[in-house]
Amino acid sequence: MTKPVLVLSRLQIRKLLAWISIALLSTEAGAQTVRIKDITDFEGARPNQLYGFGLVVGLGNTGGRSQFTQQVAADMLQRMSVNAKAVRELQIDPVFRSGNISAVMVTAELGPFARKGSRIDVTVSALDDARSLQGGVLLLTPLRGVDGEVYAVAQGPVSVGGFVAGGRAATAQQNFPTVGRIPGGAIVEAEARGEIVCNGRLRLLLKKPDFTTAQAIARAINQKFPEAAITLDAGTVEVTIPRDKRGNVVGFAGEIGLLEVAPDAVAVVVINERTGTVVAGQHVKISTVAVAHGNLTIVTAENPEVSQPLPFSRGQTTVVPRTQLNVTEQGGGLAVVEQSVTVAELARALNALGVTPRDLIAIFQALKAAGALHAELIIE
Repeated sequence: MTKPVLVLSRLQIRKLLAWISIALLSTEAGAQTVRIKDITDFEGARPNQLYGFGLVVGLGNTGGRSQFTQQVAADMLQRMSVNAKAVRELQIDPVFRSGNISAVMVTAELGPFARKGSRIDVTVSALDDARSLQGGVLLLTPLRGVDGEVYAVAQGPVSVGGFVAGGRAATAQQNFPTVGRIPGGAIVEAEARGEIVCNGRLRLLLKKPDFTTAQAIARAINQKFPEAAITLDAGTVEVTIPRDKRGNVVGFAGEIGLLEVAPDAVAVVVINERTGTVVAGQHVKISTVAVAHGNLTIVTAENPEVSQPLPFSRGQTTVVPRTQLNVTEQGGGLAVVEQSVTVAELARALNALGVTPRDLIAIFQALKAAGALHAELIIE
């Protein structure tokens, strides 16, 4: 019996090989690829920082009681044409010492594509001795840029993600009650437009500059739009807008952002000595090295004793110091850590020594000093 034979044309063979190549590439880099929009920004599309000074009112006796806060409140009332005796005689009027107001700094970030009438979030931070901004309302506050121009105005109830409570003998506090946010609390009054197109070109700025990643981005864009992208340096990729896309730059930028690449990064070990946290990247490697680690514990305790003289003697009662000293040294054998290839192998090798996160910090620092750690060591 003759077995059926599948006959393919040259065109079909080329298409089949192309699909196999795409499948292999997807299998190798599928879990490690990210979108270009997640690792880059468009040049010219930068945000602008805004700031302002204002007052928060309606605080339940948790506001500021300083002379500074009183004077700020009086100045505000004078600007509102309030000429009451309380404003003129600030020192003797009890209204401003009620603790229901607080002088605050207001900050916000104006996006490059924010337009007049749109809303942005603001952050409110106490500037005086207020204990909490919970339940307060921010009064109308102009927000200015670095050029001194007003770009937005903020007003609204402050949302605080914490609290402070207590009495005369004890207090309890969670998070930072003197800092709050107003979602959508500012209305944009002037625009700071971002221009991302210059002479028919776009420039992508890498958030983490890297030569390999820049080349990968240019290669991915050129596969979609041939000969459109070139790398200028480790942090910049320039893209020429094709003729058929110049009428729809927004759509072209969106297509570029959805392309996926496999970013690369330098080997880094980050150490936080305050919390004992150690984070190692996937490219971290160590050379073959011998490690011996042991802890030295010294415990001292003072137990003074009272020396009482005999009856009818001329001696005096004295306190005699007594110190107990205990020294314990943990045994640590010499262990050989073979050359590591992955972070998992590195972790298994160090865990075999029975070390704690605090010990890991000292070991990583010693490995770096010995030249056996092939990674950048960052200590926070």
